[in-house]
Amino acid sequence: MNYPAWTAHPAVTLRAGAGFRLDDVDAGATPGFLGDKTAGKRELHARRDRLGDLQERLFAESRAGEAEDGVLLVLQAMDTAGKGGIIRHVVGGVDPQGVELAAFKAPTPEERAHDFLWRIEKRLPEPGFIGVFDRSHYEDVLIGRVHELAGADEIERRYDAIVDFERRVTASGIRLIKVMLHISPAEQKKRLMERLERPDKHWKYNPGDVDERMLWPEYMKAYQIAIERTSTEDAPWYVVPADHKWYARLAVQELLITALEDIDPQWPTADFDVEAEKQRLAAS
Repeated sequence: MNYPAWTAHPAVTLRAGAGFRLDDVDAGATPGFLGDKTAGKRELHARRDRLGDLQERLFAESRAGEAEDGVLLVLQAMDTAGKGGIIRHVVGGVDPQGVELAAFKAPTPEERAHDFLWRIEKRLPEPGFIGVFDRSHYEDVLIGRVHELAGADEIERRYDAIVDFERRVTASGIRLIKVMLHISPAEQKKRLMERLERPDKHWKYNPGDVDERMLWPEYMKAYQIAIERTSTEDAPWYVVPADHKWYARLAVQELLITALEDIDPQWPTADFDVEAEKQRLAAS
């Protein structure tokens, strides 16, 4: 593949491999991309057609009963890191009929009565679809660890359960793209202040976000452990610097395109006589 805008593809530069250290990631960097914000926005627009074409082919296969594979994008981040922007500006550029979005909030009483993966399994995408998890099963080893919502033994069990679960997911034909949008504390503070200063953004502000900021070191430690324990060959983590929204969106777009190119969806073959239908239509 030729990626003229990149010195190295995000699937390589952003992958959390052996020895990965979250502390070493510069949230303000734009690794692998040659241009600035203007160039990044231009590239995002230029690649939208490629993403849309691949997604439409995948969805068409599902309508024809030929789809065997799907894609699941898992988005995890501290507040304001840009999950919503990814959904709007990247995933929002494809046919919404072929997208299944799940936003996982605090579990309901019914969900708490089951294992933590119960509600997750129910929202896995069907073949032919792109699924998007706005937060996910990782909340149970992130918030769960930081706020001690479960005992240490249970948290440990969950890491292994996640690895096993994701192994089954990828074996079923789902390409799993796990993204941590890595924002700096300074940039988060700036974005939270903007929400307070603009009445049109007050609805986005949650006073609890400031309380969570006070636990930043604990959250970074929880992310480090989660990435170490669950970044596997078939389901690696990609840690995307997110201080520059345009870069994060562009990087995630490329990761999605790569997953779809790996599936290589094809337009379904017509199950009718095309020439005969042309003649019928012309005569109608």
